[in-house]
Amino acid sequence: MDLKLLEKIERNTSPKTSTQIVVSENSTKIKTTFNPRLELDRTRKYEIALVNLETYYSFPNLSDKKNIFRYSPGFIEVRRGDEDDSTRRRQWVEVQISEGSYDLIDIAETIKIAMKRNEHNDESVEITANTNTLKSVLEIQGDFQVDFRARNSIASVLGFRNQVYKEGIHESDSVVNILSINSILVNVDVIGRSYVNGRTKNTIYSFFPTVSPGYKIVENPRNLVYLPVILDKINKMETVVTDQNGKQLNLRGENLTIRYHLREI
Repeated sequence: MDLKLLEKIERNTSPKTSTQIVVSENSTKIKTTFNPRLELDRTRKYEIALVNLETYYSFPNLSDKKNIFRYSPGFIEVRRGDEDDSTRRRQWVEVQISEGSYDLIDIAETIKIAMKRNEHNDESVEITANTNTLKSVLEIQGDFQVDFRARNSIASVLGFRNQVYKEGIHESDSVVNILSINSILVNVDVIGRSYVNGRTKNTIYSFFPTVSPGYKIVENPRNLVYLPVILDKINKMETVVTDQNGKQLNLRGENLTIRYHLREI
């Protein structure tokens, strides 16, 4: 029998190297140092796949750039010195919503709590969702008004224009834009390059969470996609989790754990 054929049969029937790699950190950038380093046979080929990812949906979808809700409960009397010399002016109150992970109901409830704290009628301003149009609905009663012209206004998140809204029922002009993340990309620097929007990246896996903000994400790919490993000696490995635009996600201190499977082809 041909010697090369025998070597091929031996290579195909011999046990294949298979290694589980688990990385974990309170950040979406994980630098892993292997001790001892991973030694891969130069004469053979290897590939790696993401097997499992676990973290919490803690990355904020509302930042300090779009978190101001400004409303007016009505007019107040302003005295100019003389008790008989006074004028009426509209009172404006700004609610600053803390950075965090919200859905539309959360935002509406946060605003209501702030209005109660300010001793204003929280039922005079209602924010709800139109699930058919995916737009938000703003209902204002009495003398209340909402001003979406404020700097860092939440207007674009709710789909409204930068203008003042008075008594009545108003549906937003645009759909609610509360989810800034359309896809989560897991990148690891030991693989051959993949393509994202036509550009080369080290993306091994992408997905979108199936849970709401605040809940735990447990991602287990149904079909593992293995990509070739480009190194024969692995001293260090870096994992970076980003959004669809390549921006690193902010877990706000929550733990991220990823499990990879490295195997010989």
